[in-house]
Amino acid sequence: MVLALLVSGIVVVLVLLGLFVFGLRRRLIQRSGGTFDCSLRWNVPDSAEKGADPSGKGWIYGVARYNGDRIEWFRVFSYAPRPRRILERASIEVLQRRTPQGEEELALLSDSIVLACSHRGTRLELAMSEDALTGFLAWLEAAPPGQRVNVA
Repeated sequence: MVLALLVSGIVVVLVLLGLFVFGLRRRLIQRSGGTFDCSLRWNVPDSAEKGADPSGKGWIYGVARYNGDRIEWFRVFSYAPRPRRILERASIEVLQRRTPQGEEELALLSDSIVLACSHRGTRLELAMSEDALTGFLAWLEAAPPGQRVNVA
């Protein structure tokens, strides 16, 4: 009986510690400012170029942070202190803008806008709110003189 209570207590403490570290990581990412909620779908096949992939598969919820001439993208449900993806401003090319379709509406946050992009030859899609989209496109257009920027 005492052993069961001890094991239960240890499990509860570990779960609470895990939740605390999870919340602390999110605060540390947002501490420097310039963050926005942004879902990502990496390495999208070219067949999805003409229209949305209605299955909604492959979307990963995350937080993006502006850091100079790049965007650092962190998975929300992770303990990793480093960004999962880094997107350089000079390498991002916006191909298309659309609304979520089919099951994507369930996989993404409400009122998301999907941007189909290319980054160093890899097709990806970013889903963000209208306000975050405005900021993202303004950040892309604010590239230093001489940088080629393509904003659809």
